[in-house]
Amino acid sequence: MVAIGTFILALSVEWFILPFNILSGGVAGIAVSLEPLLGIDANITINVLIVSLFLLGTAFLGKDFAVKTFLSTLFYPLFLYLLQKLELPTLAIDPLLASLYGGIVAGLGIGLVFRVDASTGGMDIPPMIIHKYTGIPLSKLVFIVDAITVILGAFAYGIEAVLIGFIAVWTCSFMINKVLVYGGESAKSVYVISEKRKEISDYIHHHMERGSTILEAKGGFTGDKREMLLVVVTQKQYPEFVKVVKNLDEKAFLIVQDATEVHGEGFSFEYKV
Repeated sequence: MVAIGTFILALSVEWFILPFNILSGGVAGIAVSLEPLLGIDANITINVLIVSLFLLGTAFLGKDFAVKTFLSTLFYPLFLYLLQKLELPTLAIDPLLASLYGGIVAGLGIGLVFRVDASTGGMDIPPMIIHKYTGIPLSKLVFIVDAITVILGAFAYGIEAVLIGFIAVWTCSFMINKVLVYGGESAKSVYVISEKRKEISDYIHHHMERGSTILEAKGGFTGDKREMLLVVVTQKQYPEFVKVVKNLDEKAFLIVQDATEVHGEGFSFEYKV
């Protein structure tokens, strides 16, 4: 998984980021920003940053992290070198498209590596260190760090390049989040306030093969005590659930939220419709 994810990231850098000088964040984004200022080849800067950040990650994240990330630290420069030698065909596309697809492909690669608690050996190491001590979601931290990197590029490339770079940063963060939650059951969590709570609860138990939770609630205006129903249903079941609730009680009050990932009893089997 580390090898596949690292290769996909290297492909993004060599095919989209470096040819179009996209301020994408990460070590590639820093290399692109520094190249016109220091006159150092972007690939050299990438390799130096990868080694330095690997040592930093080893110090803060431990041996297990170091073993997994050591693979990507070796693979990433190797894949970049091989892709350079292959001389990939230059894409005749707009920089906006290069930024968009560069972020998508990079996010896919980084997300695959994150799924096995490893790192691509780049600027995702600082977010992983911060995540360890704060619990802030990795996708958000990667976005913040990459956004700061892109802003720094304004000194060399101007505001237009920064705005284009933000496209890559956002799409990368979006893809990382999608890859990390992939495989969990996507569902809806629904709070129901209704006088027909018992009838609704019986229906979902016997006809939808789902459970429910009764919560004690109190009206903020009237002060009346009442029971509220919490139900988690799959995306496929949601339309049926809403229809049943409205048929049983037209005055029912529903609060609906997306449940990005659901695990546990009742969601461990394939629901058949």
